[in-house]
Amino acid sequence: MKNTLWILLQNEPGALLRVAGLFAARQINIDALTVAATHDPAVSQVTLVLRASAGSLDQIQRQLCKLVDVLDAGTLSLIGQDDPQRCMAGVIA
Repeated sequence: MKNTLWILLQNEPGALLRVAGLFAARQINIDALTVAATHDPAVSQVTLVLRASAGSLDQIQRQLCKLVDVLDAGTLSLIGQDDPQRCMAGVIA
């Protein structure tokens, strides 16, 4: 199942490399990666789309928070994600 993670990361050289290395070490492929500036120039927001089981995703979140450069991390989900028809009805309505 595809999952979306968001990470608030200190905007320092090598920080993104350490985050990506966490996924590489667990042989989890990143499908999409977006990095954007925040209102604070010292902090960047990283959004990742990846395929992982719920257990792996929970473990990754805990290990991300242990990295020095990571300020906060969490998952994003769509309302009605479990029922695609309900999700589409919400978009159309």
